[in-house]
Amino acid sequence: MPTHVSDTVRSACAEALALLLPVWCAGCDEPDVPLCERCLLALTSEPHHRLIHAGGGSFAVWSGLRFEAVPARVLRALKEDGRTGLAKALAPALLTALRAAGADAEATLVAMPTSRASFRRRGYRVPDLIARRAGLRVQPLLQHTRRVSDQRRLGRDARQRNVEGSLRARDAAGRRVIVLDDVVTTGASLAEAVRALRDAGAEVVAAVTVAATPRHKAREGEPHPAAFQTHR
Repeated sequence: MPTHVSDTVRSACAEALALLLPVWCAGCDEPDVPLCERCLLALTSEPHHRLIHAGGGSFAVWSGLRFEAVPARVLRALKEDGRTGLAKALAPALLTALRAAGADAEATLVAMPTSRASFRRRGYRVPDLIARRAGLRVQPLLQHTRRVSDQRRLGRDARQRNVEGSLRARDAAGRRVIVLDDVVTTGASLAEAVRALRDAGAEVVAAVTVAATPRHKAREGEPHPAAFQTHR
């Protein structure tokens, strides 16, 4: 079975299973509703960006939400609890970030790849799922070259070392690319993706994410403040 067909079947099965489970608001635990009106309002996009350095240059990462409070809870429910129906509510934030990044029809959208372990655990790829719910088509130009350790308990510099050289790009030469992901924390994974795409001859316009963790100063060796909240 082709990979894209297999992904679609897995995602459909996950969504069907979610319909059979008890429902509560992912943002506040109100019963009998996937998202209450108050929490849905909390997902209203406020685009913002940060600059990430990669390979001697830099690139902008635009995000639609801040990864805290309700948006963080909703994203965790999608990523860790299998509540795939929430992807539709998060899609507008991705579209808002994409518009803020100045995306045009010529840009190729490339989703961050999901590790095999995470895909086996979830049965779907989070960035790809949100992108589909937003009506976007992504290209699988990035692939892992090796396994990486769990980033959650690593400091900023350790995260960068952990992912360094872990991705490669194919069929990227001459393309104008925007990289998509669900959450940006330190930006180490996105920087590695940009490095791989540029090495393969792509022009990286920007990166966009549904949400971004608030930036805090942390000493090397300390976990990032968002380290225990979510991971790829």
